[in-house]
Amino acid sequence: MSYPRISPLLRATGAPPIPTARAWAAAYDGRAGAEIDLTQAVPGYPPHPEMLERLAAAAGGRAAAGYGAIEGDEGLREALAADMSGFYGAKIGASEVSITAGCNLAFAMAATVAAAPGEAVMLPAPWYFNHHMALTMHGIDTVALPCRAEDGFVPDPDVAEALLTPAVRAIVLVSPNNPTGAIYPPATIARFAALCRRRGLWLILDETYRDFLPAQNCPPHTLFRDPEWADVLVHLYSFSKSYCIPGHRVGAIAAGGAVRAELMKVLDTMQICPSRAPQTALTWAIDGLRDWRSGNRAIMAGRAKAFLAASAWFKGWKLDALGAYFAYLRLPEGAPEAVATAERLASTRGLAALPGPFFGPGQERHLRLAFANVDIGAIAEVPQRLD
Repeated sequence: MSYPRISPLLRATGAPPIPTARAWAAAYDGRAGAEIDLTQAVPGYPPHPEMLERLAAAAGGRAAAGYGAIEGDEGLREALAADMSGFYGAKIGASEVSITAGCNLAFAMAATVAAAPGEAVMLPAPWYFNHHMALTMHGIDTVALPCRAEDGFVPDPDVAEALLTPAVRAIVLVSPNNPTGAIYPPATIARFAALCRRRGLWLILDETYRDFLPAQNCPPHTLFRDPEWADVLVHLYSFSKSYCIPGHRVGAIAAGGAVRAELMKVLDTMQICPSRAPQTALTWAIDGLRDWRSGNRAIMAGRAKAFLAASAWFKGWKLDALGAYFAYLRLPEGAPEAVATAERLASTRGLAALPGPFFGPGQERHLRLAFANVDIGAIAEVPQRLD
């Protein structure tokens, strides 16, 4: 039987990694203890009770059933702009903020504005797999910027400039990084911004995990203090981690000038409007849950500290990077490569993690463990599961 043609761009896009890893874990028989699922970056604690109450109330109201503004409700845009202004020590207006149906969609829309099919975007490697998938399915090529464990997986602007081709229209940075957890120094981020300005490129900066930065890393950069920041910067943010509501899919883009004029077309086409109920609840939560968010930052810091302590008991494994929600482990010498090792750990040891090749080229000797969604007791078990 003959079937209609399927887009070759979709055929060229990799399969979703997390279901693959969870399929390996489905074969686990429990012999080593309860399964420890470190595949997906989700908060390992529930939303605040009042947040749940406000979500329920908003969802049951008539206003949430109707269309909203294309770029998000004004109240949430104002609240986020004020929060960002305080965090970055710079004036950011609500007119420069758009609310999106999650940060993955924010990235896809930003990439659509920045580059056309046949053009390219530079991603530091290892990269967040959904970024690469979004580029591929839109016909945008990926230029890999290799990051080394010896450098703490912090990308080098000089290496980036040497790898630029005429097709590259944007450079992407993710800090704190997914998958490595690396936190990029302010000077490095500033150098990338200068590079993009000099070469006429967009800098797409994804700070999904900025609310989990150590206090000494806040603010993480000073880009917003430049009066002309909107000429080069497209900033992405996610509410999923900070407010424990990933299922409600709410993110944001901060941009200005030429980007915003074209972004409105993409917003209207890809989402029409973000979900209304979580916007209502988040408008209250940005200020109302400020102390709660700080407490969660401390919880995550405690889990990172516990993972660092557990790593002292690893046999042959090396902790190459640690930060935010993630640990990036180098496999022992002589062990099978990452995909085979990850499948074995999930199916026979009950430890589900993602192998490095899911995050791009040159990652065959690494695993990513997302420790944020398990408690300290489970983290303490990781060494014996890796044995």
